[in-house]
Amino acid sequence: MRFTSRSYQKELLDGDHIPFADIRQNMQELNTINTLLGGHAITLKGFIALLGGRKKITVCEIGCGGGDNLTAIVKWCNKQGVDITCIGIDMKAECIAFAEEQPFLKRTTTWIVSDYADVIFDSKPDIIFSSLFCHHFTNEQLIRQLQWMQLNSQIGFFINDLHRHWLAYQAISILTKLFSSSYLVKNDAPLSVARGFLKTEWETLCEQAHISHAVIKWKWAFRHLITSKHAA
Repeated sequence: MRFTSRSYQKELLDGDHIPFADIRQNMQELNTINTLLGGHAITLKGFIALLGGRKKITVCEIGCGGGDNLTAIVKWCNKQGVDITCIGIDMKAECIAFAEEQPFLKRTTTWIVSDYADVIFDSKPDIIFSSLFCHHFTNEQLIRQLQWMQLNSQIGFFINDLHRHWLAYQAISILTKLFSSSYLVKNDAPLSVARGFLKTEWETLCEQAHISHAVIKWKWAFRHLITSKHAA
């Protein structure tokens, strides 16, 4: 695998009729991976960059999965005295069912089972974000996704996703073989890297979507953080 271009091979999790027990185990292990390898820390960096000094905020995650990213944000806001309201959107009802069980999100979050593109907000959230979501889409679909996030956020949006690199691919392949008990994680985690992005690809996508204020930064371990704040 040369990693010169994105793989469009479908991940197992993108399929239908996966048993809920398997999805639950997948989301639990992904939360552990995101915690240990700094994924949640990168999400917090994106959130804080757009939050500024505000003490009240509404944040929406598209492709929210089991709610682990929103949980990390809510925990941080609770410690900092920030009044936060969350919206979680995912087209898999099983993921939303799992997310609804998360204790930190019970009082703060509205859940929507839907394709994000079909959602029409009564009041637009301040911040929209995604984490490990964009690599599930083609470049053509991502242009429309970037435009949707720009149009539907009041302050801006951010994205946390994977840097496509041979070392990241080999490392996550070894780690999941050694420590994962989920066939979904073992298959999809390396494939996610192969479906990831180079910085130049993000630059092109933002340009094609007419997103002129995007800041693209490489983060450890093999992630890109893209933040876009609306012009004042």
